Amino acid sequence: MTEELYQCEDCAACPHKEKCCKCEGNRIVRLNEELTGFHKEVLGNLNSVYGALLRMNRSIQAEGAFGAIKWNKAYQRIQRRGLKSVILEISMISCGFNLHKYHLKSLAQQLAT
Repeated sequence: MTEELYQCEDCAACPHKEKCCKCEGNRIVRLNEELTGFHKEVLGNLNSVYGALLRMNRSIQAEGAFGAIKWNKAYQRIQRRGLKSVILEISMISCGFNLHKYHLKSLAQQLAT
């Protein structure tokens, strides 16, 4: 993997130095052709019709449940350590979420009758 470095000749008198660069010396720009090629490929995949369908499907399926758990239930992070404990915690959170949905659905059916 090759990387090309470009450096400005003199940034000392530049009025935009605070916004452009946080380093003490001159601004250095790194250009990696292989990484740029990967970025173009990813953008092409995301902007294709198939990529748009996958993004739409993902937004319908998973994000709603995770958003409800994080926002409505104020769940922010996993408290346990270790793979088994993490799986147990996620399973318990998921079961609780599904039981709450089932409870709300049964209440709505009772009110409808």
